[in-house]
Amino acid sequence: MKKVLIFEGGWDGHEPKLVSARFGRLMEQAGYQVDIVHDQQYLEDLETLMTYDLIIPCWTMGEISREAVTNISKAVGSGVGLAGCHGGMCDAFRQNTEWQFITGGQWVSHPGGDGQEYMVNICHGSSPITQGLEDFPVCSEHYYLHIDPAIEVLATTRFPLVHYYHISNKPVDMPVAWTKYWGNGRVFYCSLGHHDDVFDKSPNAQELMRRGMLWAAEGCALAREQGLTTERFENTAKMY
Repeated sequence: MKKVLIFEGGWDGHEPKLVSARFGRLMEQAGYQVDIVHDQQYLEDLETLMTYDLIIPCWTMGEISREAVTNISKAVGSGVGLAGCHGGMCDAFRQNTEWQFITGGQWVSHPGGDGQEYMVNICHGSSPITQGLEDFPVCSEHYYLHIDPAIEVLATTRFPLVHYYHISNKPVDMPVAWTKYWGNGRVFYCSLGHHDDVFDKSPNAQELMRRGMLWAAEGCALAREQGLTTERFENTAKMY
């Protein structure tokens, strides 16, 4: 059976239990068995991680062991998908640069705090994740991230929105959602989700997340069917 692992924890302000439960329901509706864990114990067991089709982190800030992030790197590199939202994935484990390398970005600021009204602009291209989706408004934190130039951007938002030091620079279109690859694995991220109810207030945000999680998970079966290996990726870089 197709399986998803969600590990949740870290800062409670991002409502990790509610967000994890929501993502779990969406994946169960798509026919996946979902295991939600409240610590990082499973991450210490590479063989267990390799049995999943998708890993969803919901863990803002905090720390992760070298062994755990190495195992996730290997699992995703083998084809296991990785998908997450907001601080639960790209404001997790701030001191771990390998985690940032895998996920494709790192939160650095949300000028103005919560309650900012802005537009999410869908980038229409070849990705099935965005097909048929329209631009939509959001009232939430407005995430500014440092990003991997290798990502494929699926949605953006325009900065600056409020007066802050960065306003002296030219306007930029900041990625809101993206995909990338890590070895044979698919990675998806969406910066929305400061509170769980963002996905109720902006249904397109939930649909974007649902499609992204499925896209990342489906890549695992494809990698297994094609017999892809990680040999060509190994021993190419030294961590830390």
